[in-house]
Amino acid sequence: MRLKLLSLSVLAMGGASSLLSGHAQASGYNFGSQSVSAQGTAHANAAEAADPTTIYYNPAGMSLLDGDQISVGVTGVFPSSSFTNNGSVNALGHATTGTDGGRYAPSAVVAPTLYLSHQVNDTVNIGLGIFVPYGAKLNYGTNWVGRYALESINLQTLNFNPSISFKLDERQSIGFGISAQYMKADLQKAVDTSTLLYLAGLNNTDAALPDGQAKFSADGWGYGFNLGYMFKLDDHTRFGLAYRSEIHQTLKGNATWEFSGLSGSQQDGVNSDFHNSSAQTKVVTPQSASASFYHDLTDKLAVMGDATWTGHSSMQNIDIQFTGTSEGDLRINQNWKNSWLFALGANYKYNDSLLLRTGVAYDQTPVPNDQLRDPALPDADRYWLSLGANYKFSKQSSVDLSYSYVFFKTVNTDYADVCSGQQSCTYTGNGETTKGSYKTNLQLVGVQYNYRF
Repeated sequence: MRLKLLSLSVLAMGGASSLLSGHAQASGYNFGSQSVSAQGTAHANAAEAADPTTIYYNPAGMSLLDGDQISVGVTGVFPSSSFTNNGSVNALGHATTGTDGGRYAPSAVVAPTLYLSHQVNDTVNIGLGIFVPYGAKLNYGTNWVGRYALESINLQTLNFNPSISFKLDERQSIGFGISAQYMKADLQKAVDTSTLLYLAGLNNTDAALPDGQAKFSADGWGYGFNLGYMFKLDDHTRFGLAYRSEIHQTLKGNATWEFSGLSGSQQDGVNSDFHNSSAQTKVVTPQSASASFYHDLTDKLAVMGDATWTGHSSMQNIDIQFTGTSEGDLRINQNWKNSWLFALGANYKYNDSLLLRTGVAYDQTPVPNDQLRDPALPDADRYWLSLGANYKFSKQSSVDLSYSYVFFKTVNTDYADVCSGQQSCTYTGNGETTKGSYKTNLQLVGVQYNYRF
């Protein structure tokens, strides 16, 4: 009987895709803003090193900071997203009933940041960054046409990044940091009970039965590092290089199943094949490398730029393990591609108290085609337009404000939950195909307070 194979795969497919992706604010599943001051230039200012948030973008930039400094920020993300169904079908090729998913993205998501830096002496600076590198929160509801692929996901991360920088000479500095990253994910998706029991010979008429529910919750820690190099050509021009490593994590948690409205034999069938169990999966967050520059054109105007490569191709195969069951590991093929972000920005010093910022960016998606665009990651190429400002209350304190509008390219999905490269299955999960189009845009608003001791 295939009931067990199909249904366990429901959870595995959803768990893998959702844990490693999510409806994100930057390419792939990156949250999109780890600094309000950087957001004001569309993240083009990695070589500016204006405040302790340089710990995230290039830790070598701490060598340009004097004394003790703190930056505390919060960014609000306001998405507008819609899905239009275009022929989604179940495993039998019948049209899937349900809605288009409504406003599946939340009205707002808020993420905090905290950065500290301390000048030990003329050569050494140390610091700490606490930020949200990845995140996703989607809720399509229990009656949308793609519910057999995903109903809801809540992915949360928090990264602790202690760092140190060394000034090699008057022109060069290097930086190093380590990351301790916590990740937690909760997932829910529907089980196509009608089709699964029909194929198992327990629903002879293919009659509509209440959907089952598969839920998955897991968390874990992972560790990595980042490096930075800064070269100061003169007092007005500098260049930077930075690298962040992959972080390997094992998320461990539980899988649970819920069914109702079945006959005695049907309930016996699902009870014999569905067992709440422990579950785990290994997650690899991608490495990245960037090159940046900063240049003062005049006493008032500065320009800057950044090019960042992200190694999303490391996310090819994901193996899901269900401990305590007879089901073997399930391999999910993501086949993501590497991506680039290009950003250009400018600062304008209006007066001694007010600095104005702006920037534009192009950010590629790692999703290679419509067939691999899972509803957990309806990702697309996007364009950033950002505005920002820094206002100094005194020599010690200042505030940064930023606003960004992110345009997503309209994309289609033709995601089939089918077997790939396995010998003993016809299809995985519910066997459905989710077809439709996604339209998305985002607005980000940030505020950050800076203080020098």
